[in-house]
Amino acid sequence: MQKSRRTFIRESGLIVAGLSLYGLSACSNENQSDVENVEIPEGLFFNISLAQWSLHKALKSGKMDNLDFAAMAKKDFGIHAVEYVSQFFQDKAKDKAYLAEMKKRADDNGVKSLLIMIDNEGDLGSTDEEARAQAVANHYQWLDAAKFLGCHSIRVNAAGQGEPGDVAQAAVRSLQQLGEYAGQLELNVLVENHGGYSSDGQWLSLIMKALNRPNVGTLPDFGNFCLEKDKDGKCIKEYNRYDGLHDLLPFAKGVSAKSYAFDEQGKETTIDYGKMLKLVKEAGYTGHIGIEFEGEDSEANGILATKRLLVEEGMKLS
Repeated sequence: MQKSRRTFIRESGLIVAGLSLYGLSACSNENQSDVENVEIPEGLFFNISLAQWSLHKALKSGKMDNLDFAAMAKKDFGIHAVEYVSQFFQDKAKDKAYLAEMKKRADDNGVKSLLIMIDNEGDLGSTDEEARAQAVANHYQWLDAAKFLGCHSIRVNAAGQGEPGDVAQAAVRSLQQLGEYAGQLELNVLVENHGGYSSDGQWLSLIMKALNRPNVGTLPDFGNFCLEKDKDGKCIKEYNRYDGLHDLLPFAKGVSAKSYAFDEQGKETTIDYGKMLKLVKEAGYTGHIGIEFEGEDSEANGILATKRLLVEEGMKLS
């Protein structure tokens, strides 16, 4: 009886510990995936990275911590490059100790930090000069943070209210200033098609041509081409996504593979990934394509389904 009791206590402890670890793991990525985690083949003509927004539900709910992102990208998804989102460490841009921990965890796991997507720092296309200048100033700290983490770029938004020409001129001034500062740090400033005028491929490409700076470019997103939404947030006017990608790829220093849902064959239901990747290939782009899942399925499922689709369609072109 004594031996049985010791065995019972020991086994019970292991069970409890196992449950505790499982609970932490389950909470860390909010779900368990039932989608196959395919390997990234060496022959793929581009690299695959993971955009942090793919895990925004887990991060916003507190079930996942920003510091765990790099390790999770590698261990759970087999991805060795990441793209951070500023809002998940919004008050840490100048916190060197925190940034050092982020960098250490990425380095310890052999994960490359590519860029930081910057949000909530003001409109770079604001036609109010004081507000525009403040927005530019707000972004400098993130360029410093990106340099510290070993990133190659920050992603910004060319948002603004007013006539399209006026907003474009304001955005050009802002991007010129940010580009000059970024150049001193050997960094890039990338603009994403991210709603409003910026989702018009021609509008944004004209800004790039006006700037003509080697370290100011684009981060084309497969999905963000909505020009106008109704009061309920439904898109009522959209720029053709394939034309938009074609417009922005000549200036691209990164690409975001947005995904929402998948059919039984594993195809994205709203975006033709084969057509998108053909455009990427024809443009001569060979850098990272970042997975950015934004659907209703579990985040882990969405990430792995997007990864699988990128590999399948990419290998047809490689």
